[in-house]
Amino acid sequence: MKTLRLSTDPTEYDQSLQTAADLLKAGGTVAIPTETVYGLAASAFDEKAVKKIFTAKGRPQDNPLIVHIASQDDLTTVARDIPKTAYRLIGRFWPGPLTLVLKRNDRIPASVSAGLDTVAVRMPENAVARDVIDASGLPLAAPSANTSGRPSPTSPDAVLEDLDGKIDAVMMSETCAVGVESTVVTLCTDPPRLLRPGAVTAEQLREYLPDLILDPAILAEPEKGAAVSSPGMKYKHYAPKTETVLVEGENAAFVKFVNGQPDCAALCFAEEADGITIPKLVYGNAADERTLAHEVFSVLRHADLFEATKIYVHAPSKKGVGLAVYNRLLRAAAFQVVKL
Repeated sequence: MKTLRLSTDPTEYDQSLQTAADLLKAGGTVAIPTETVYGLAASAFDEKAVKKIFTAKGRPQDNPLIVHIASQDDLTTVARDIPKTAYRLIGRFWPGPLTLVLKRNDRIPASVSAGLDTVAVRMPENAVARDVIDASGLPLAAPSANTSGRPSPTSPDAVLEDLDGKIDAVMMSETCAVGVESTVVTLCTDPPRLLRPGAVTAEQLREYLPDLILDPAILAEPEKGAAVSSPGMKYKHYAPKTETVLVEGENAAFVKFVNGQPDCAALCFAEEADGITIPKLVYGNAADERTLAHEVFSVLRHADLFEATKIYVHAPSKKGVGLAVYNRLLRAAAFQVVKL
């Protein structure tokens, strides 16, 4: 299969949208940018198309997908029995990086939701993503456009690094603005539960959901065999090929620790980089968790270039967007944590 590169240059954009829409309506797969990460899109109504996503990614069948829509009016085509709380959240956070888990409309195949009676749905803020969805006239199932388990892609080049020749097309757009996947909240439990942290923080959500609780799997490995209703909860995920370890501790302690690790590499904060003597990559400022979110997946992809025996990553704060970054790094490290 040849993967088409579809330009988002204004002179070619309309034709690219038409090509993407035609592919999707014909049951194909197209990688699209969102504000979070690149997604691998296929018609959420077409079970055969959805299976192509799982095949291209090598994704486990019990890992649910998120359905993307272009308009709030499309919500009832994918979900049913929608509570008033959902509309309050939608009014505040859509379009944007918030996914809601709701009761699944029967038009959505069970394979999209890993056999559950729920569906995860969001409306992306990225204009290209919404244009593709709108042009296709379909809700699009779209997990991250990478090989399953690898760091999520935040650029078209990262998509092609993993999936060139395995998917029909990729929209060649800009680097994703947020850098980590959307926040996922289920409204199908009482109380509502945060399943995956993202750029919409728990603190922001509690203004609308004061009884919101955090799923234990955010900061720990789920029990073996447990069903999950959100992507990114169950498996080792987002990982470089090199063994990765998450390290908690103050800057000075981290610097001292990694400098004593020969043949290893470090992913660190800008504030401590000058003191680190082993190979290193900076992934943002500790004081600004959004810089960490923006860079974390790109840095994890580049970390293998060190050819180190092990990669030590300085853990961010678990507050605000930092919780999202910590959650991704915990899975990249296969839940290996050193506490200094």
